[in-house]
Amino acid sequence: MKKYISLICLCLAAFFIASCKKDGYKNDGGVSDAHVNMTTYDYLKSKPQFDSLVRIIDRAGLKDVVNSNITFFATTNYSIAPYVAAKKYQKSLETDNENFDFGIKDIPAKELSDSLKTYMFAGKINRDQITLSGKLYDSLLGPIPPKPGKPNSGIQYLIKFRRAFDYSSYVDHVDYVNYIRVTGSRDDLQLDPSTIPDSEKDLAVDCQTSGIITTTGIVHVLNGYHRLFFNAQPLGN
Repeated sequence: MKKYISLICLCLAAFFIASCKKDGYKNDGGVSDAHVNMTTYDYLKSKPQFDSLVRIIDRAGLKDVVNSNITFFATTNYSIAPYVAAKKYQKSLETDNENFDFGIKDIPAKELSDSLKTYMFAGKINRDQITLSGKLYDSLLGPIPPKPGKPNSGIQYLIKFRRAFDYSSYVDHVDYVNYIRVTGSRDDLQLDPSTIPDSEKDLAVDCQTSGIITTTGIVHVLNGYHRLFFNAQPLGN
């Protein structure tokens, strides 16, 4: 009986080791071996989960920017697929045609370039520089001022830790790197956040992996529940 139990334990151990190797980029609290001996672009290109992101970078002509001294909040294929689907559905409504080929190649390069820069920040912002209270930044797109007649519509980006106690049986807490699009003033500093109009509410997403140090910059990987550019357009039927 002991032999069978030992065999089962060995099989389970092998399974978990293989799983960790396959999805080694998926972790929390930073990576155990933070340094990768590649540029940011080459690192992303080496991982299949970033295939769509690399196509967007190429389409937007941002390879050199990605490889500069920046912090990049990278999105996976899971974030990009619904964004492209929403853009296709929007096009189908405009043309009254559902049967057509549509992909990243059909989205204007300027639109992708400007939008993707909102995930990029000058310099290296790694976990040792991030706090629970957070700090507001302008992205590489630059300051986004309020729209005329809408004083609370200006946009900045807040980078902070979101402390969670999801794994209390194993560790005291986990600090997720949190990327937040702040419209107007920070929601977390308001006395009554419930009074904030939907159009002015902050939008936040956790990183599933943080603190990847490439030879050119820092990469934090946003979780797959985030839709690229915080797009909220319908996906169709």
